[in-house]
Amino acid sequence: MSELSLFFAQNAAAEMTEDFIVSDRFKDKAGTPAAWMIRSMSEAENEEIRRSATRLVKGKNGTKVPETSPEEYMAKLVVASVIYPDLKNAELQKSYGVLGGDQLIKKMLLSGEYAALVQKVQKVNGFDRDINELVEDVKN
Repeated sequence: MSELSLFFAQNAAAEMTEDFIVSDRFKDKAGTPAAWMIRSMSEAENEEIRRSATRLVKGKNGTKVPETSPEEYMAKLVVASVIYPDLKNAELQKSYGVLGGDQLIKKMLLSGEYAALVQKVQKVNGFDRDINELVEDVKN
């Protein structure tokens, strides 16, 4: 039988962060591509983001049904996960002529760069693991 204390908050690994080169277009003074810092988040934070991307829409017989916009959810997840650069910074947003981190990220990055960042954010937050992989890990 295993020790329950392994699961106590003080024994859990802290939030994970990873550096990621999103684009070669953003360079530091030495000409080196600037790394973005991405953090993991708890399910409570993820749930809040999902809720903010969900609207009530009319369903069958006029009933209201919750519907989550996958594009809005993913943009908000990315903004919440990116620590550096600070996508919520008003000056940075102003330089691109937008308001809001979710609008900024779409204006800053090329399509492929955005897709790579989304993929990295999903990986850092554990969305990249197949349920079958998890089952195998538990077996071993």
